[in-house]
Amino acid sequence: MAERTAPPSVDLPALKQRLGRTGAWLSSLAAVSADQERRAVTAIEELGYGTLWFGETPTGKEALTHAALLLSASRRLMIATGIASIYGRDATAAAAGASTLAEAWQGRFVLGLGVSHLPLVSGRGHQYGKPLRAMRAYLDAMDATSYDAPVPGPVPRVLAALRPKMLELAATRAHGAHPYFVTPEHTRRARQVLGPDPLLAPEQAVVADTDPARARATARKSAVFALSTPSYLNNLRELGFSDSDFKDGGSDALIDAVVAWGDPESLAERIREHHRAGADHVAVQPLARTLDQQLEDLRILAGRGGAREAAAVGGDCLLDVFAQVVPQVEIPPPSRTARTASSSNSAASTNPSTPVGTASRTR
Repeated sequence: MAERTAPPSVDLPALKQRLGRTGAWLSSLAAVSADQERRAVTAIEELGYGTLWFGETPTGKEALTHAALLLSASRRLMIATGIASIYGRDATAAAAGASTLAEAWQGRFVLGLGVSHLPLVSGRGHQYGKPLRAMRAYLDAMDATSYDAPVPGPVPRVLAALRPKMLELAATRAHGAHPYFVTPEHTRRARQVLGPDPLLAPEQAVVADTDPARARATARKSAVFALSTPSYLNNLRELGFSDSDFKDGGSDALIDAVVAWGDPESLAERIREHHRAGADHVAVQPLARTLDQQLEDLRILAGRGGAREAAAVGGDCLLDVFAQVVPQVEIPPPSRTARTASSSNSAASTNPSTPVGTASRTR
């Protein structure tokens, strides 16, 4: 069978405008209640972020039903899976589910797809196939699926792509790429592979802390999974890092390259670096310990909500990073509850200082 060379057509300039230049990426949503998620969505939307990205784990919330929860809690925010595993549902279910969400919420859904990782896939009872071949076959099956219900148009889809071959597939068989755990240099290289038109929306982790030791310790906790996963390690090697950089939680040079830390201006400059390197949209992931703290970091970065510390270190000048936002509105205080993520799925806590926990990625 001849390889298909184009996905269903999407208006890419319009998609990029709707996504906005900057979005929020929250793994912590997997560990909190639906009520807490609704409050978080309200805060993120009113801060002016264009898109909310979230992940999927084998032991957490299923991606498409999770997206429906987030869409129902928002009015204009784009909701994107970052990502949904191709081993989590067959291609027919993914195509039908994405179309259902797109029609019900006026095109506010973006389907991010990824091949996940061997331990996570085998834990589901599946055999982990060669990533490029598996993704290509999945996209073939999606495009061959019939859907008889109303749908406004093709659903935008992006791929979790790091290295050139998957980036090429993202350019020819999807509408772009959503790289994770990357640097601005990777963004520059990815844009060269993708070409000028496909969407490029990298994730950028941030730690709003000016103490080097403390900030790097926070970053290293979030990097544990990536630094044990061949796909991320191989990508980092292509960026010039060596195996010595992967030891002891990651070298300072590696951690500093992948995770931005410091005052709000330093964090915003990293986002601007991605934009200058060719990113259309940057998904900002705050690595604070609780959902409330993550929302506060997003508030400071947005330069809104009266955060005194943001103004004190130049936060007001950060508004140029978030140029494509809705008109300013009064921002409600973040919710005062957070839930502990634990292996025993403990009950929600009302202590806002309780760590949320970082969900394992299934990219």
